[in-house]
Amino acid sequence: MTNKRNIWLTGPYLVWIAGFIILPLLVILFYAFTNPAGNFTFSNITAAVTDITNIKAFGLTMLLGFLATAICLLLAYPLALCLTKLKIKQKSSVIFLFILPMWMNFMLQMVAINVILEDNGIINMLLSSLGLPNMHIANTFGAILIGMVYDYFPFMLLPIYNTVSRIDKDLINASKDLGASSFMTFLKVTLPLSMPGVISGITMVFVPAISDFAIAEMLGGGKIMLIGNVVEMSFTKGQYFQGSGLALILMLFVVASSLIPGDDEAEASVEGGVVLP
Repeated sequence: MTNKRNIWLTGPYLVWIAGFIILPLLVILFYAFTNPAGNFTFSNITAAVTDITNIKAFGLTMLLGFLATAICLLLAYPLALCLTKLKIKQKSSVIFLFILPMWMNFMLQMVAINVILEDNGIINMLLSSLGLPNMHIANTFGAILIGMVYDYFPFMLLPIYNTVSRIDKDLINASKDLGASSFMTFLKVTLPLSMPGVISGITMVFVPAISDFAIAEMLGGGKIMLIGNVVEMSFTKGQYFQGSGLALILMLFVVASSLIPGDDEAEASVEGGVVLP
């Protein structure tokens, strides 16, 4: 009786998955491996990986993804360590400040960033007031990078913070009691134990960054084409076969990136004791 009830309860979710996940994927697969005449072909796939425009867009996308992920990691890890040392009220207030942008409308966020970065924006107004030369940031590679870091930073911070905050303080104290310096304690205890959160954060930032097209469209002014923009433009122009081939390649790369395993060995290496040189 319970099994039948569970089946009925999962029914709406199964319909949702079938209609909004499986069916669109089947459509993409159909268009990716057929030509306008309806015949089977690999030409859409080969064109997606050999076209010079796609290669340039893919390379630029990878570069932006790596840079955005690296910057988020460099900013989030020290902040996560600092948050663990704050009092509960202070900690909650700081975390709330970083989560708050996630509650805002995405369009509003990008418009606000554009207002800050444009030639007559807040940054150049401050530079002018200090007698410094203005900077042209709007509609550039840097503007897109700033937008990605701003948008995806919480997804890097929260997994790292959750992992670091659960580290047993007795392990850290034991390391120091055994004569390890603060740096060696971090290197041999804190860092290995925090690697699952680090890898989770990297995945949560890198995967959406390489498939993003809205940030590039709004902050790049349509001048910088990422692979997501090429896919979006192909479908907008009705080039479903070429767009599906490119979308399939991108989807496979995203899936491969999201399957990077966590560093369980690092956690196991200090479980039950402190590893010292």
